[in-house]
Amino acid sequence: MHGTTLLLIEVGALLLVLGLLSRLADRLGFSPIPLFLVIGLLIGEGGLVPIEASEEFFAIGSEIGVILLLLMLGLEYTASELVDSLKGSRRAGLLDALLNALPGAAMALILGWGPVAAVALAGVTWVSSSGVIAKVLRDLGRLSNRETPTILSILVIEDLAMAFYLPVLSALVIGAGLLAGATALVIAVAVALLILFLALKHGRIVSALFSPHHAESLVLGVLGLTMLVAGVAQQVNVSAAVGAFLVGIAISGQVASSAEAVLSPLRDLFAAVFFVFFGIATDPADIVPVLVPAIVLAVATMGTKVATGWLAAREAGIALPGRWRAGLTLTPRGEFSIVIAGLAVAAGLEPQLAPLATAYVLITIVAGSVLARVPDAVWFKQRMLVAARARASAPVAGA
Repeated sequence: MHGTTLLLIEVGALLLVLGLLSRLADRLGFSPIPLFLVIGLLIGEGGLVPIEASEEFFAIGSEIGVILLLLMLGLEYTASELVDSLKGSRRAGLLDALLNALPGAAMALILGWGPVAAVALAGVTWVSSSGVIAKVLRDLGRLSNRETPTILSILVIEDLAMAFYLPVLSALVIGAGLLAGATALVIAVAVALLILFLALKHGRIVSALFSPHHAESLVLGVLGLTMLVAGVAQQVNVSAAVGAFLVGIAISGQVASSAEAVLSPLRDLFAAVFFVFFGIATDPADIVPVLVPAIVLAVATMGTKVATGWLAAREAGIALPGRWRAGLTLTPRGEFSIVIAGLAVAAGLEPQLAPLATAYVLITIVAGSVLARVPDAVWFKQRMLVAARARASAPVAGA
């Protein structure tokens, strides 16, 4: 069979399967990311039905998928929202980093993977999945809940922190050394601050390059600018993903809303390709030796993430049920965790990091989607009611 013909058949069949699985996941009320990863495992090296002609297509598509994921994430925030989140939730962001990054770093050191892998695994366990959590909030009708701004503030801080974390990790995994890592950090901070400044003071100028009323020019222009900046960012070791994220932040107003609408289907397509390719690059047999560490790490860091959300919501004056909703909603990991693991593995770092990250993400997304629904259960509401009555009837100290 001709190579192009086989490519079309493989890609077409796989996209059809992904579409059906996405619909199934939507019906069941959880993210399709675990299903995409499983499909990648099934068709990759060591899988049941390995692909022959389309692996290169998925490799290139996965790069575009990362860029589009981060661009769309940036479009959801304005520079002023980022600044406000940093001002209002600094303590929560610091607590989040300490509670959730340290277990990942500790696990890597316990497994004997070394300090660089510890930095990578710390990032995998640190960052919650903005995409999965946004879907959960929409599906459960919690966008207007009092705890939702607290959840979003934590996510914003995590996403912005990645603009500084990814360049340093890039320098470390390629063995660039301390000086190169410090240089990458300085460049990343300078670029991020410059773009945030331009977005705050001159965001209209960037947005004025595009028309929100002409879909064709909007798609071509925004995508072209994003890939250009991502390529330049990668050339100076700042990470293409970070460049795409900052472009999204710089675009604001009606242009950002229109760009988000017209680019969403393209994002969904290439994001699916990205998750599938990560599964393709992971041999299912490699997951078995790291399955126990992945389960231990998932249980531990879902617990620390619940604590993060609970404490942040308490500091914001949210009632007890809202604190639990905030903590349980934050448990899934996803996009950034896979991006970080993929970056490390592509640079030849610890080969078991990818299988562990795959298992870890699968566990946290599935379990997190279930845990987020616990506060809506009748038995949970009854317990919250009993706890509220107990506090109301408790004697006041000093009375």
